[in-house]
Amino acid sequence: MTFLEKTGPLFGRVLIALIFVLSGVSKITGFDGTVGYIASKNLPFPALAAVAAIVVELGGGLLLMLGWRARLSAAAMALFTIAAAVLFHDFWAAAPDAAQNQMIHFMKNLSMAGGLLMVVVHGSGPLSVDRQD
Repeated sequence: MTFLEKTGPLFGRVLIALIFVLSGVSKITGFDGTVGYIASKNLPFPALAAVAAIVVELGGGLLLMLGWRARLSAAAMALFTIAAAVLFHDFWAAAPDAAQNQMIHFMKNLSMAGGLLMVVVHGSGPLSVDRQD
């Protein structure tokens, strides 16, 4: 096994999980703002949705970094990320001056979901708690 085959999945997991971990921490420190933003999208139970987002982002992100239950964590995070793209980055309904920015965020979410699906399919790799090759 080459160095890249051994370490690549670890670096990939950490890099893709980092945005989720930081976002989860940000949601904790700015909880009221997070709840307000979710409420602004007319979603039900915004406080509960904020807690769920924190669990998926922070909890799932940390599990993915460690490579423990990585396939399950990545699957949950992929579904969450696709849902967030559709619910929060609806570029098709955005004002013309915001549409391009929302489309970029929408596509970023889809790209992250694609990376997460790679973990679902291929596992966490050799340098992980799961130790899946």
